[in-house]
Amino acid sequence: MSAPNEGQGQKTLFFRANAMALPIAVTEHAEGCVLPVRAQPGARRAGVQGEQAGALKVAVTAPPENGRANQALVEVLRKSLGVKRSQVELIGGQTSRDKRFLIRGLTRSELAVRLAQLL
Repeated sequence: MSAPNEGQGQKTLFFRANAMALPIAVTEHAEGCVLPVRAQPGARRAGVQGEQAGALKVAVTAPPENGRANQALVEVLRKSLGVKRSQVELIGGQTSRDKRFLIRGLTRSELAVRLAQLL
C-alpha cells in the first residue's frame, strides 16, 4: 500500500511481513530508493534486528567512532539486501542513530520484497 509524501511528489511504501504491518517508509529517489535505518552500534552481533520507529533496525559490532559504524552498516545492508557496495550510500544522519541510505538499482517493490524476506 502506498501513500503520497506531502510536498515532495514522492511516494512512501508501507508493506506487511509476518502478518504484521511494518511501517518502514521506503521513498523513491531519482537513482533508486531511500531506506530509513535505525543504527545500533557496538552490538554483540551484526545484522538486521527488525523494525523500529518506521525504520529498519540494524545492529553492528563497530563502535560509533570515525565513521566505523557507518561503514559497517553499509556492509550489513549490502549483504542483507544482496546488492553491491557501490549500490548502498549513506545520504543522511552521518552522526545520528537515525540514518537514510540510498539503495541504487532497486525499485520500491523489489526492495520491499527483500525487506520482507529479512523480517
